[in-house]
Amino acid sequence: MSIEAKKLELMNLLLQTQEERVLSKLKKVFEEEETDWWNKISEEEREEIIIGINQADTGDLIPNAEVRKHFDKWH
Repeated sequence: MSIEAKKLELMNLLLQTQEERVLSKLKKVFEEEETDWWNKISEEEREEIIIGINQADTGDLIPNAEVRKHFDKWH
């Protein structure tokens, strides 16, 4: 069964149920599956992102054209 067929089957079951208990359980499954990408990356990656945001906030930036010129020598 394809994923689209499974989705349709689940939607049909969802629309037919009148059981609050079933709906609550299903909602809980989706809430538990929701994970923010921030929580999936390493502490080191988070620190680097925070550093970059702080640099941008203080105007400590390198223009895109300058960065591209630097990397053009490898392309």
